[in-house]
Amino acid sequence: MSRPSPARRLRRAAAVAAVLAGLFAVPPPTTAAPAANAAITPVPGDPLTGSGAVNRTELTAGHLTGGSAEDTVPDNAFALPAQAAPPTHSFEGALTLNGLSTAGGFRALKDPNGYADTAATRHLPPIDIALVQNGSHLVPAKRGLQYTGNQAWNLAVGPGRAWNEDGDGRRTRASLPFALVERNANCVHNGTLTFLFDDTSVSEVRYQITTETCAYFQFDMWGQVSADYRPGPVDGAEALRDAYASEVKDRLPTKPISALATDYPDSGVDVTKFGSGITPSALSTFGFHFGGVHYVGNCRTRQGEYPFCGQLLLPSYSTAKSAFAGTAMLRLAQRYGPAVAQEKLSDRIPEAAGNPAWNDVTLDHTLDMATGNYVSPGYEIDEAGRIMAEFFAAESYADRMRPALSFPRKARPGSKWVYHTSDTFLATRAMNNYLREKAGSDADIFDMLRDDVLEPVGVGPDSLVSSRTDNSPGGAPFGGYGMFWTQDSVAKFAKFLNNDHGTVNGEQILDPALLAATMQRDPDARGMTTTGIKPMKYQNGFWGKEFTSADNPAYTSPFSVPFMSGYGGITVAMMPNGATYYYFSDNNEFSWNAAVAEANKLAPMPSAAATAR
Repeated sequence: MSRPSPARRLRRAAAVAAVLAGLFAVPPPTTAAPAANAAITPVPGDPLTGSGAVNRTELTAGHLTGGSAEDTVPDNAFALPAQAAPPTHSFEGALTLNGLSTAGGFRALKDPNGYADTAATRHLPPIDIALVQNGSHLVPAKRGLQYTGNQAWNLAVGPGRAWNEDGDGRRTRASLPFALVERNANCVHNGTLTFLFDDTSVSEVRYQITTETCAYFQFDMWGQVSADYRPGPVDGAEALRDAYASEVKDRLPTKPISALATDYPDSGVDVTKFGSGITPSALSTFGFHFGGVHYVGNCRTRQGEYPFCGQLLLPSYSTAKSAFAGTAMLRLAQRYGPAVAQEKLSDRIPEAAGNPAWNDVTLDHTLDMATGNYVSPGYEIDEAGRIMAEFFAAESYADRMRPALSFPRKARPGSKWVYHTSDTFLATRAMNNYLREKAGSDADIFDMLRDDVLEPVGVGPDSLVSSRTDNSPGGAPFGGYGMFWTQDSVAKFAKFLNNDHGTVNGEQILDPALLAATMQRDPDARGMTTTGIKPMKYQNGFWGKEFTSADNPAYTSPFSVPFMSGYGGITVAMMPNGATYYYFSDNNEFSWNAAVAEANKLAPMPSAAATAR
């Protein structure tokens, strides 16, 4: 799992002179009002049915037109209220926030590496976004990670809402979720912004950040700034509106986690066990998929509940080793044959050619963390060591590749498990170059995963972009971290692996035999045995944990649970009875045995032998 390093702070300082204050691409400014749109597919749940009689005390129209931000406020001030009326205005065009580099307040809550010493870290990056509206829903033209050129932060903006309140006069109120993503890393800090608008203008914009999934840097940020609204047609606006309506329609059916006990009244399931074992203030969110229903937990912040829980952006950290690198190999094996797993890194990575430490290391070895190249065999000692600190701090491709290839040969490939995020970077690069030989020089391994797997599975647009080297969309994907999830996306992806066995609409997308082994369904192919206090299995970027009667007398036969794991306290556990439990947290707590016990009450786990396919 990727570790923060103080070296990042030094790297940031050195990069100041070289960084441009880049903005997002937006439509050309125009004074023309957006054209009326006919035959747009409505978003499920629209239109709003409230009267507009909202009893508002925070962020009133007066606050947004002539006030200032003194501190954070309850997050429900940014939320769609129960009596929200349908919007009378429709937003289409570009929104630019002004003066962000010096505006607002900042309060560090946890910062052992001194990140807040850098001025850019205490303020928002440039925000210049194009938006369209479908009923009461505001949809950004660009979704997912966006490279801003800012010294500290990249940005993502999610879909929000628009509505009318009686106290806002003739203006419509808007609210949008957004997230700051640490440059060259995977921490995510979630916030919300709000403003009033009519056909030609906007009020000031109020924003705040009150939650994060980040073990080593936590803060509150707030401010209120002037903004410019440039109304005008947005390219592909009709398609954006229709696509968002389809996205919402196609989300998994959801219920609150409390409904699980109501839906299975005779099971004895204790819903309080889901999310247990994690410090409440460190828990970003959690969920449980079973029986075709996605039971979701809340999204707690330091100011109440996050107003857009379903849009909360969550970092993958090392779940990307499974969801990106491991899954990409399974897709390549289905497209070109399972022999791809035996490709040698020295044949596929030019920088590794001629290096005797890598000339007999295969893609399979590398994804299994069994290259035989390491400094210390102790549990994650290398991962927290000097070489990996250099790897994590490096932003350019060349500066990452150098430490990744610098571990010395200590054991025969395939004989010893030693965890290195850099190994996944190497495997991803090898797969990328293999794909280019097969599909052309413009092929990209993450784009293949996106087009062949993530989009067909129904993973949302916020999860269809990966962090890359050189802080650029043209860089090499990280592979071992740098993806992003929402509640629906992570549940859908787990369902694809755990319930659908790598198929979409009856078509086999992933190599079935290799997937069965990866998911601990082949008793003869469990993977590498890990080190640590409680050794587990590791295969193709996925972990595997065995449960027996020693863990719970109810487990009359042993069974294995494959899971994805991420730095800080992230788990996606896919149980052999078809249940999936996930949580995202940032206090280095990995506690999910209780959730397995509750899932077993709903449907007994099949034995390890019975899961073979």
